[in-house]
Amino acid sequence: MSNTKNDFKPRAIALDTGGTMTDSFIIDDAGTFTVGKAQTTPENESDGILNSIADALQYRRTTLDESSKEVEALVYSGTAMLNRLLEREGNSNIGIIINAGFEDLLRLGRALQCWIYLDYGGRLHAREHEHPEPLIPRKQIKGVRGRINFWGEELIPLYKQDVRKVVEELLDMGVESICVCLLCSYMNALHEMEVERIAKEIMKEKDREIRVILSSEHNPVRGETPRLNALVIEQYAAEPSRAQLIKIAERLQEKGVPAPLRILTSYGGTISPYYKSLITTMVSGPVGGMIGTKFIAEKYAIKNLVSSDVGGTSFDVGLIMEKYVPTKWESSIGKFILNIPMIALDSIGAGTNMYVRYNEISGRLEFDPESAGYKIGVCNEQSGVETVTMTDCSIILGYLNPNYFLGGKVPLNKERAYKYIEEQLAEPFKMDPYITARGALDLIEINMKNHLNGMIQGLGFRPENYTLLSFGGAGPLHVAGYSRGLKFQDILIPEWAPAFSAFGCACADHSYRHEKTMDLLLPPDGGMNTFVASVLNSTWKDLKSNIAKEFEKEGRDPNEMEFRPTLRLQYLGMFDDLEVESPSEELSIEHVPELGHYDSKDLIEITRRYNDLFERIFRRGTSSPELGYHCTKAIGTGVVKVPKPKLPEQELSGERPDDDASKGNRDIFWDKGWHNASLWEMSQLRPGNVINGPAVIEAPATTLVVPPGYRVKLDKHRIFHMEV
Repeated sequence: MSNTKNDFKPRAIALDTGGTMTDSFIIDDAGTFTVGKAQTTPENESDGILNSIADALQYRRTTLDESSKEVEALVYSGTAMLNRLLEREGNSNIGIIINAGFEDLLRLGRALQCWIYLDYGGRLHAREHEHPEPLIPRKQIKGVRGRINFWGEELIPLYKQDVRKVVEELLDMGVESICVCLLCSYMNALHEMEVERIAKEIMKEKDREIRVILSSEHNPVRGETPRLNALVIEQYAAEPSRAQLIKIAERLQEKGVPAPLRILTSYGGTISPYYKSLITTMVSGPVGGMIGTKFIAEKYAIKNLVSSDVGGTSFDVGLIMEKYVPTKWESSIGKFILNIPMIALDSIGAGTNMYVRYNEISGRLEFDPESAGYKIGVCNEQSGVETVTMTDCSIILGYLNPNYFLGGKVPLNKERAYKYIEEQLAEPFKMDPYITARGALDLIEINMKNHLNGMIQGLGFRPENYTLLSFGGAGPLHVAGYSRGLKFQDILIPEWAPAFSAFGCACADHSYRHEKTMDLLLPPDGGMNTFVASVLNSTWKDLKSNIAKEFEKEGRDPNEMEFRPTLRLQYLGMFDDLEVESPSEELSIEHVPELGHYDSKDLIEITRRYNDLFERIFRRGTSSPELGYHCTKAIGTGVVKVPKPKLPEQELSGERPDDDASKGNRDIFWDKGWHNASLWEMSQLRPGNVINGPAVIEAPATTLVVPPGYRVKLDKHRIFHMEV
């Protein structure tokens, strides 16, 4: 990937800011790329980003100041918003206006909310179920009388005197924003709009102005609890990052980058940091990995691919089935259910910088939910960390070179790691420190393996039906462990694994996605087809207009936009829906002679596409077209094309690596014994080279461990294939 050319002209820059490292992925005219890595700087993310970009460009003998003028695309993903929610360090000075009698909705949530985040065992045992601590104090939640029903009809007029009273109370409390979430406002926003009008009148009288956010504008979809959660979390955790994102954009503009900063969303598009809602960007980091996985699946013509991302704090898994990337609407973030569109993936707390401790009560090793993050572990003497992490275990077992972490920029102390492991973990067990450290790694890798296997088998498949893709800074380090015993068709490890999520960001389109709950029924006899088609045509027209306005705000020509209408469908009576593309943004309504009445051939085509997709994923025996269909959501996505990366393509060489790639030997501990492993510099290996284990392949930003009995082969796209 890296070379010594000095004519490198960046066209796209993708950034991924994690809790530990900040990755940059920079693409030139030809689609070739270079990767950079630096420690994250949480107080001012722009510092870590500029350091990472400088690290990437040094391989091309240039700097951002020298080569920024031709950048056409700039995409960011990060975890700051998510961490703010998980650590409960957001802005809780928020007022809420809801229907009278529903003031405790935020506290009560739904039954699902108290267990959706638990593993399988936790879900079975009710003693582990708990309601998350509310983000907003009860006194800041006010109710007003009035009711809109499920069909959007006004049952009880809005009590305007109630609105005046609660707005004045909230303003007197000094809240910084007011969230309005009334029942069924996604069907009829009349009452919410009236609340906003009255609130602005009172603010004018009091000479004070704060934001009023309506759920009907923010997230107009069914589900009162997740809709309220999304509205609150937006202001609590996402909105506080806006200033940080704008600062990143300004710093890059100062460096001469002309492209506007775009933020990756949970559904795979990108939005502006000035966009009215940022909540869809909260889990952008892991989603970047899924977009990159889809890119790899298309290039390698792989139908079923498992994405596995190992970072410093989490293990993220997503599945591509029959080349279909599922999107889910109801998910859990920070123990709160949300109804925002999100590429389907699941995470567990299992990362390389997690703390591991001896539990005196249970007499076993346990992982702490907390992580050392960018401080790495006790091996980093300057960190102040006093508790052993998984990285410390990898250091003493010989997997990591303490003098080559981030290319030697962060020196690590192997002796200090051994001392702490001996005192904190080995002595309580009266065991050898090396066996104890390997046991700790086995424990976390078994957790990863079980999570991976559970997701696959939960869909009725086996690992034999899938190819595994491993990435993240620690993916190559642990992949042999967490895939052990799972007979995948193939195991792929990109050379750029540590920046793969940033690579995924670079694969994302410049796009906006808007959706609206519909609840339209299609009986099996097709008697409602023309009515449904006319409603969808009107809805898609509105969505397209709204998206075009968003591009206009950014100074983009809406005529550049490609509009993609889609629809969420399910068989009538089913719980889960699937998303299918429409053949047209205006569905046909015409007289069909063979049917003898008016119908919509385009709508018939949509149901046919749904049937095909359903059968590919769930198999034919479970399809039920005879029940009719339920259209749950109409979705519109506006896309403007941006430069995309291309996989490197190099000529194949022989199986034997060049002598220049060899770095000697080092002992590694595996399966209760020491093995003399060959050492290799990753960037010096050539396509076609085969490395037999035991071996360690090193790069400044990652390390690939090849245990005894394993081997890897580097292909022409610089992706390693691991086999036992």
